[in-house]
Amino acid sequence: MPTHPTARALAPEHAWFKSSYSDGTGNNCVEATRLTPSIAIRDSKHPTGPALLLSPTAWSPFLTHITSQATP
Repeated sequence: MPTHPTARALAPEHAWFKSSYSDGTGNNCVEATRLTPSIAIRDSKHPTGPALLLSPTAWSPFLTHITSQATP
């Protein structure tokens, strides 16, 4: 069975930064951190929960998809 890394296991709390695409209300907040060679993202409402790891080649299409889904 695969394991899912927790955000806490991947990087210290101070290493995470809030996405500029997060809404200011705290409802849709994504935080990220740069790892070598991956990028990790987490839900800011669950900072000790699981994190999604993306390779650098997956990061750009991920951002393109997210920004295309954002409401104006």
